[in-house]
Amino acid sequence: MPVEITWWGHATCTVEDSGVRVLTDPLFARRLAHLRRRRGAPPPPDAWQADLVLVSHLHADHLHLPSLARLAPGTRVLVPRGAARAVPGLRRLAGLRITEVAPGDRFEAGGLVVRVVSARHDGRRLPVGPHRSPALGYVVEGAARTYFAGDTGLFETMAEEVGPVDVALLPVGGWGPYLGEGHLDAGRAAQALARLAPRSAVPVHYGTYWPIGMDAVRPHEFYAPGEEFVRHAALCAPQVAVHRLGHGESVRPEVAR
Repeated sequence: MPVEITWWGHATCTVEDSGVRVLTDPLFARRLAHLRRRRGAPPPPDAWQADLVLVSHLHADHLHLPSLARLAPGTRVLVPRGAARAVPGLRRLAGLRITEVAPGDRFEAGGLVVRVVSARHDGRRLPVGPHRSPALGYVVEGAARTYFAGDTGLFETMAEEVGPVDVALLPVGGWGPYLGEGHLDAGRAAQALARLAPRSAVPVHYGTYWPIGMDAVRPHEFYAPGEEFVRHAALCAPQVAVHRLGHGESVRPEVAR
């Protein structure tokens, strides 16, 4: 059965592998606080369907409670360790089966194994306060090995922790005119690609949300990261097939036999 990946915008993807639908960082909103969805319609109800949901960290554009509330009752959701204490609203989503995980954990779902790996990112719910929950990445292993990086900076042990993968879903931008520490821009994402050496890559986390009233502030940071990643990847990792998807588009990447 072929593996299919659909990008819905920002860090939200569906990975269909071995008959299991995995949804990453679901964000279905037209607006989130000061952010407005500027490109692509919000994901349709079909995107809300998942057997397993992976949440990479507690920032509201990745752990979005109204979007999680749209999931079908009984859906299994993996969240970083300590999330329920840091985000009390999670406890009100009583119909979901929420499991807290940390780097090194493994979780089985249908025919898949999900490995939890670390990320280099500030995983706190708020910009101030104690660090109680780690930022995570996930490797989904089935017919393919798909790495969802969440939000992360480049770090020395990335390839060692992630291990061999067929597909990498890498963040290449953000939602504002400047990227802070703990993020990948297009150039650093291409460096990560060279270290990971997957067969295929899909750039995510760009070109979707932008602060209201800031349309004219460094607009290239909104529009350009996907194309820049393709260009940098061709130089840093020419052996990797890069699939730059539009919102709602899908790809069936080649995987090792």
